[in-house]
Amino acid sequence: MNSKRKRYKTCIVLLAAVLAFGSALPAFAAESGGTTPPSGTTATVSTGTAPAIGQVALNAASYFEIKNVVMMPEQGNKTVTFTVGVHNGGATDLQFIDYWPRLRTKSGNQISVRVLPQDKDKNRIPAKSSQDISFYATVNESTDLQDLIFEIIKWDFSMPEADFVRKIGDVSIPDDYTVVTPAGKAHTIQMASNPVKGTIKKVLMSKNEKNYTPTIVLNLENVGSKSVAVPGYQYLLRTSEGYMYPLDAKAIKDLTLNPQTNKDIDLTGSVPVSVSTEGWQLVIVQNAQDLKLNLPIAFFALPAVSDTDGVDTGKAFSFTNKAGTYTAQLNTVQRLPWEDQDILTAGFTLSNKGPEALPIPDLTGYFKLDDNVKVEAKLVRTDNVIGLAPNAEAQFQFIGKIPYTSQFGKVKLVLQEKTGSGSSDGKTDQQTAASDLLEFVHRSELMNIPYNNFGETYKVTNVGRSASYKVRSITTYAGETADTFTALLEVGNLETRASDISKLLGYFKTAQGRYYPAAISEIKTKVSPDGKALLLLSTNIAKGFPTSGMSVIIGEAVTEGKLTEADKKPDAYVNAAAYWLPQEDFTVKKDFKNIDLVPYQLSLSNIRTTIDGVGVKLKLDYELTKDLMLTTNMEGRKLILELDDADRKIKFNKEFDFKDFDGGSPDKQGTASNKLDPKDKIVIGKHKDLELQADDKNLIFEVSYVKKFKLNLYDSFQGQKKLIATKEVEWFVTTE
Repeated sequence: MNSKRKRYKTCIVLLAAVLAFGSALPAFAAESGGTTPPSGTTATVSTGTAPAIGQVALNAASYFEIKNVVMMPEQGNKTVTFTVGVHNGGATDLQFIDYWPRLRTKSGNQISVRVLPQDKDKNRIPAKSSQDISFYATVNESTDLQDLIFEIIKWDFSMPEADFVRKIGDVSIPDDYTVVTPAGKAHTIQMASNPVKGTIKKVLMSKNEKNYTPTIVLNLENVGSKSVAVPGYQYLLRTSEGYMYPLDAKAIKDLTLNPQTNKDIDLTGSVPVSVSTEGWQLVIVQNAQDLKLNLPIAFFALPAVSDTDGVDTGKAFSFTNKAGTYTAQLNTVQRLPWEDQDILTAGFTLSNKGPEALPIPDLTGYFKLDDNVKVEAKLVRTDNVIGLAPNAEAQFQFIGKIPYTSQFGKVKLVLQEKTGSGSSDGKTDQQTAASDLLEFVHRSELMNIPYNNFGETYKVTNVGRSASYKVRSITTYAGETADTFTALLEVGNLETRASDISKLLGYFKTAQGRYYPAAISEIKTKVSPDGKALLLLSTNIAKGFPTSGMSVIIGEAVTEGKLTEADKKPDAYVNAAAYWLPQEDFTVKKDFKNIDLVPYQLSLSNIRTTIDGVGVKLKLDYELTKDLMLTTNMEGRKLILELDDADRKIKFNKEFDFKDFDGGSPDKQGTASNKLDPKDKIVIGKHKDLELQADDKNLIFEVSYVKKFKLNLYDSFQGQKKLIATKEVEWFVTTE
């Protein structure tokens, strides 16, 4: 009997120990000894080759090595990743389930450690072999690398009951430890266990009054023995102050590196000119969607900026024809996605520096790639002008299309003027009817779309169409088979008169380099001076698709050489700019006060229910307000109010169309008969007794069973929805 009691007591103590350690203890139910990964784990996270910081000896033949220790700032905290190299020099297998790494600060605070899901099955290390197992942890934002101490422990249930561990040894991080690869040096990244050497070849830089636009040329060389697909990394520029700015990777889609081959990747972004350019670094991270973390892969110190001689952007050149002397300046050269092609655009300014007015020349031109391949170009007049007054200027664009797979190093824009000569049948021969005026040279790695960091405003100052553009938020509307991803774009009218919003065209770009065309809502009324319009950009994506690191490219739509009119179909777009998208806010409000439904704000109150011989009724009061300075198109958006009593299987909802929120309008006689009933529809104002009803005569017999239900509020777009507020409410009790 005493023996049984002792064994029973021991089991209870062991169970208590397991519960106390929680995630710091390996999951013993899994034979591998790793913790069970979250559902949906699919991607393998690459690891770098940061230096080893020390070893812990297990015995004369075997040891543990702590290496690849990296810290990455996150929102409000930091992520630490590290690798334990298990070296088994013994004659028998080593079971890693018997051991575990622990992490603490020098002040004694214990930090939970979790194994990366991809390594969860690594447990048995055969004799005379080694195995790397990677881990991650979250620390507060005030913790530095040098504050950390790594311990290796062994689970030993002969030890005191409060701990059940035997410490084998610990390793501290040296004061001079760094994971930053010096400028000009290579760093090896393990991509699917295959070594890929990364090197910064050069850094190029341009600048305007607001931002630096750096271009970092990263060379990736596969030094392994098998082909490897480059993961969907996210690339960041880190300043000496610790600011992080996202970088766009060109030509990264489906990039595979064969053994002993290399590829240059151009990375470009925007950094405010107020930030110091000293001590910049390239940071490579990989988003672990299932962990909701960005895991650091590599850090590179950037070399000095290379000379950009030979590029003609920003330089003014003059030419003379029969009318007079003009000055032309190449402003931008861009490569933009377009269906299954790419668009080449060249924006330039034509100026009159003389004392007399000049007509607009009859311009034409073409692109030439690597001095060999000619690409026909069409002229687009983005400024509506017929002449150039003294000291005046006008903006123009040339557009050409190429296969999206085209690769080239240099692009030349040849500016020409039509001479008016033609063939005998009266048809103009473009090659003989144009004379060369100027040639502008540009390089492919500098064909950058200006990127705007989240919160920044991009301004277009073309004549008669001055406007500002800013991304406000993103929302993912979940569906059964796919999700709808949206971005809310704020467009400001900077003109002194009421103005139409230019028709826009755009693409969403993922961190993996994939482009999704964006459907853009249209504003069909003029926007007042200093007024703003909200445009909804949307696309369908695979269910659960990772949206971290996404951006959107937006430009002015063009049809047949002119800005697209309302009833026309675009055949290109110009003046493109890109916007980094913010992290989505998935917070669900726990009340119904001041719910943000831009441009509306909604509050619900006085919620009450009844059940009678007809069915269930839910009544509530509400107040809906609107920002009158925002013009919107709410087509496709609805608000869904749902009553859900899961216990008694009572569930019903009612949809409210956003386009009804303004309350309807008077009929032709000017009476209010066409206005909506605020007890049936949600309309602007403060109203009582909005009613939802579900007819079911049998529900009255359930009255003795019902206790509480959830009232859910969904934002819906094109049939997909997102939960934005929920509250548990008691049956038959009024809830404020």
